Amino acid sequence: MQRKDGKPKRKALRSMPRFQHGFRNNPSTNLYRRSLWSGVHTDQNYSVVSLFSGCGGLDLGFAGGFTFLDKQYNALPFDIVHAVDNSEDAVTTYQLNLGDHIHLGDLTTLAVGKIPQATILMGGFPCQDFSSSGSKAGFAGKRGQLYQVLAEYMAYHQPEIVVGENVPHLARLNGGVYLDTILRDFEREGYRFDVWDLFAPDYGLPQSRRRLFLIGVRKDLAGYPVKPKPTHKYAHVSIAEGLHDLENIIDETVANQSQYFVSTRATSGGGQGDHTNDAEKVAYCIRANARGRIQFHYKLPRRLTVRECARLQSFPDEFVFPFSTQRNLTLIGNAVPPILGYHVATSIRDFLDAKSKNASPELPEIHQIEEKGVTRERVRPIQLSLFAKIPKIIEPIK
Repeated sequence: MQRKDGKPKRKALRSMPRFQHGFRNNPSTNLYRRSLWSGVHTDQNYSVVSLFSGCGGLDLGFAGGFTFLDKQYNALPFDIVHAVDNSEDAVTTYQLNLGDHIHLGDLTTLAVGKIPQATILMGGFPCQDFSSSGSKAGFAGKRGQLYQVLAEYMAYHQPEIVVGENVPHLARLNGGVYLDTILRDFEREGYRFDVWDLFAPDYGLPQSRRRLFLIGVRKDLAGYPVKPKPTHKYAHVSIAEGLHDLENIIDETVANQSQYFVSTRATSGGGQGDHTNDAEKVAYCIRANARGRIQFHYKLPRRLTVRECARLQSFPDEFVFPFSTQRNLTLIGNAVPPILGYHVATSIRDFLDAKSKNASPELPEIHQIEEKGVTRERVRPIQLSLFAKIPKIIEPIK
């Protein structure tokens, strides 16, 4: 079989990963992984409910107790007590690696009263209708209003802290109206919100990825978490630094390393997904909708493997993705990088610890916002923090 340009089509690999253990029961993670993944909860820890959990990137980041690029991310005082996602692949992967507290469920029909109460609510509500590479349908899209599940939980359970996550284009789409509407809906349930625009390479991720974190604090609580300071702003970790030890591995001695697309470069479509990485720079953004067009290795004549993509998202190598190449890449591309979640969680830990010790956290400047005769409070007007200027970055596709 030949392509239109006369070159032969390469047959896709049908390999599946080989593994004995997921992250939560791998002997090599015994010394540092959280006992949380075995169902052990600590009364002194803060309870967390995770909605739209995916395969567990944000949850792993909040829990801590993992290593990435020889750096140990210590355990944090957060216990994920309940997680929900509607993807069978995501739930299976989460269970394999992080525990049985995740549940397969449709959050459009699941009553929030049946979900446990927790100190912290978090969730990366679906981004497809807000993404620059998606439909851009906003609230008219099939998943554009699923953020309201978080608002319903807030109204019913009144958690102290709320963490929402989404793509940066949410702040641009329709002049920012969608993001402002989401924040208003959240704030009506009795919260102050701010938005953290985090560029992941500034925090050690070897991949160009920018994400918005919507951070809410219940209004009866004084103070506000501090946006995490960059740890690598002037020394980004390059793709070669992140992947060099995998260059000579072509089998499953590292789980998922044998899985990659063998397709040749596209002859149409503007080269979308056919980018070749530069060894001295961070990788292009890892996408969920790869469709066989995942970016090329910086040195080797092939596309990136599933393990390499997972590594670029900061999943530890013991975190196994048990499916075929495309299904695994969808899970990885949809995930929140664990180390990015870890930095957000650390800031929230510091805020809650200060509150529990009766410290007086610094009060943020509160701005009054008038809307149809109703005065609302916001930590910082979103127009000042995001809409005025969002710098362009090197990720061509989100």
